[in-house]
Amino acid sequence: QVQLVESGGGLVQAGGSLRLSCVASGTTFSLNGIYWYRQAPGKQREFVAYISSSGTADYADSVKGRFTISRDNAKKTVYLQMNSLKPDDTAVYYCKMIKNWGQGTQVTVSS
Repeated sequence: QVQLVESGGGLVQAGGSLRLSCVASGTTFSLNGIYWYRQAPGKQREFVAYISSSGTADYADSVKGRFTISRDNAKKTVYLQMNSLKPDDTAVYYCKMIKNWGQGTQVTVSS
């Protein structure tokens, strides 16, 4: 059974940075691509970033140039480095692998 656990969220001022982590268990981590999504209050869950098993990354236009996704296969962990944060980045951030979701971590950016 695949389990994903996110961490690293918190409260930060606009312009600040956070690094989110997603630790996986119960699967062959290195063979799978991993997604980050986010969901703001009253809005649909939206794609943020993706990293393939080979390390190729893709980003939503809204975060390009500010967010960086990376992975450490030895630690079965995917990271989302978020810089130059904006109040619009406030959301619960989720990681997803195959059809499995983590519980989410709250990111709040104050203006």
